[in-house]
Amino acid sequence: MKKYSLFLTIFIIYIIISMVIFPSLYISQTLAGLNAWALNVLPSVLPFIFFTKVLSSLGGIEKITSHFPMQRLYRTPSISGYVFLMSIISGYPVGAKMTADLYQSGKVTREEAFRMTSFCSTSGPMFIIGAVGVGMLLSPRAGYIILLSHIIAAFLNGFLYRKIKAKELPHEKIVVDKNTNDLGSMVLDSALSIISVGAIIAIFFVIITSLSPLLSFLPKSIASIFAGLIEITRGCKDISLCLSPDFAICACSFIISFGGISTMLQSLTMLSKIKMPVWLFTLQKFSHAVLALLISILLVMIF
Repeated sequence: MKKYSLFLTIFIIYIIISMVIFPSLYISQTLAGLNAWALNVLPSVLPFIFFTKVLSSLGGIEKITSHFPMQRLYRTPSISGYVFLMSIISGYPVGAKMTADLYQSGKVTREEAFRMTSFCSTSGPMFIIGAVGVGMLLSPRAGYIILLSHIIAAFLNGFLYRKIKAKELPHEKIVVDKNTNDLGSMVLDSALSIISVGAIIAIFFVIITSLSPLLSFLPKSIASIFAGLIEITRGCKDISLCLSPDFAICACSFIISFGGISTMLQSLTMLSKIKMPVWLFTLQKFSHAVLALLISILLVMIF
């Protein structure tokens, strides 16, 4: 961030001044972000974060996933197949959270964790089919096309990073705290994780609001995609209002797979335990988005 300190300083001062001039607008947008988190993210993601953490602590997952060919496919332990499945089912940022927990418990190396993030950071069917497909695009077909594109792209994306190397941290030592496996600690850890997600969502609703005067000079289609690159929920909603159905499917497929800066920061917050390089995670999400876009174009042409 030091490289862009001057730009960030100016931008943050701009946001603060805007908040002082239009306090009611920014208060309402902060509440809108918290509302979106409370109604959509909290009830669907919190249980997954907690129960996946419980499953990981029980130690039986290795037996269930022992036959997954993940080592052959991605050069990652078989347990990464379980993380992949749970990420697909539950959505952002559960896959990142589980990857970080496995690293912290010593079940995967830092290098294997880096490979896992290329295919274990996905959105889920509740958001893609329910919120985007049915709720925004008014089409279950659109939701299924986006979901299928998203999953296939994640599966293929892992091959691009299966040979990636990770430099070991100096004097790195994994310390497993057995006290983190008690029920109270797992509840607290899950709660803190989901609260940080809510804070990031609210902050990015404010950021998009501050950028609205600049986005107003762009064509609505471009502005909606730009908004999606910042926060996917807001972006997909705007895309559904200004693009034709087929173009909207492809654009939403790209944005959801990229995740937006807001979702990426949620995941990077979870991945701070493995000191995930921002450039690498951004590259992984971008390649995932490009693959999803190409696959969605093909599926739209077929169906």
